[in-house]
Amino acid sequence: MTIAGSDSGGAAGLQSDLRTFALAGVHGTSAVTAVTVQNSLGVTGFHPIPPETVAGQIRAVVEDIGIAAVKTGMLATAGIIDAIADTALDLRIGGPDGTPFLVDPVCASQHGDPLLTPDALDTLLRRLFPLAWVVTPNLDEVRLITGIEVVDDATQRDAARALHALGPRWALVKGGHLRTAVTSTDVLYDGTDFLEFEARRIDTRHDHGAGDTLGAATACALAHGLTVPDAIAFGKEWVTRSLAAAYPVGAGHGPVNASWRLRERP
Repeated sequence: MTIAGSDSGGAAGLQSDLRTFALAGVHGTSAVTAVTVQNSLGVTGFHPIPPETVAGQIRAVVEDIGIAAVKTGMLATAGIIDAIADTALDLRIGGPDGTPFLVDPVCASQHGDPLLTPDALDTLLRRLFPLAWVVTPNLDEVRLITGIEVVDDATQRDAARALHALGPRWALVKGGHLRTAVTSTDVLYDGTDFLEFEARRIDTRHDHGAGDTLGAATACALAHGLTVPDAIAFGKEWVTRSLAAAYPVGAGHGPVNASWRLRERP
């Protein structure tokens, strides 16, 4: 299941998640949190879904279809986050014995357009981080959450420690926005050990939906029963291939392209 906003441009959000779910071999379900007004140039507005409707979508799916893993994306408001947290606790989503739960703390679009109301970030950190199996912020979100500016390996590890201290079982600090090397290295931390996931850096401006795609692919691997480190490795390879296959749409940033999966043997 993806709990996320709808992207009218089709590049990110739940549209991106559901594409990856299908191509990675799982049945995708969704709980829509907001309807955005956006295209390749940015987000010009969004309309949050009532919190009780978001919770109702989650409950309806769990009580009939069931879920093997859950990821979040844009959550929009503190009320929606509280509703998700209450529902997750009731349905045993996340936590040490619950359904695998990946939290992507989406705060803004890649253009800097806000996707979370100002009062909602504290609620997200307080209510959802302690339930998360793994959190996957980008570097802008890392700075907003921890106050740490990631500029090298040492600060990337400092940020991972700070994120882990907020309660998730694992914290992933993605290196895709740290454009100081020919490779992109993500750091995963469980409170004791650091693991590094390195891939070649893809030289493209068409990277819309990359963070969503990484999270969605990782959630698919968790649904198939992989450990968090193995799921992150799967997600890292998936998003790297999706970036390599990205294409232009509109006048701005085009989408990453998970349909590479249709052209290559597994």
